[in-house]
Amino acid sequence: MPVKARRRRLMGEINVVPYIDVMLVLLIIFMVTAPLLTQGVQVELPDADAQPFDPELLRDREPLVLSVDRDGRYFLNVGGNENSPIGEAEVARRAGAVLARESATPVLVKADERVPYGSVVRGMVLLQQAGATKIGFLTDPKAVRALEELERRR
Repeated sequence: MPVKARRRRLMGEINVVPYIDVMLVLLIIFMVTAPLLTQGVQVELPDADAQPFDPELLRDREPLVLSVDRDGRYFLNVGGNENSPIGEAEVARRAGAVLARESATPVLVKADERVPYGSVVRGMVLLQQAGATKIGFLTDPKAVRALEELERRR
């Protein structure tokens, strides 16, 4: 009598356990790296209800941002570590290189509200010497709007 070979039926399901493991590893990686992506110099912007910057100017190019912390130290968002203070000569050199490459680059100053006015002016002069013709200021309009809302309620 011939022995019949039993055929196994193919299983049409996907084993998702390995995919769940990969997903959890990726989740942990993103949770660890996400806080590291928020970099920048910590400054408390002055409150001002100024007109917002035209977003069309920022569509094609990243702005050149000079940050001045409460101690009057300068930070530039191009050419190296953004979180390391740099000297006035380095500000002029880096800004000049960026503006020589693309003269239409928007230039912004982000200064702490407690920084001496002279430090901000020196930073602006450095940017002008580097070739900046228009310089904008970053402010915090949320605080001004909150004060206006309180005044209206009274």
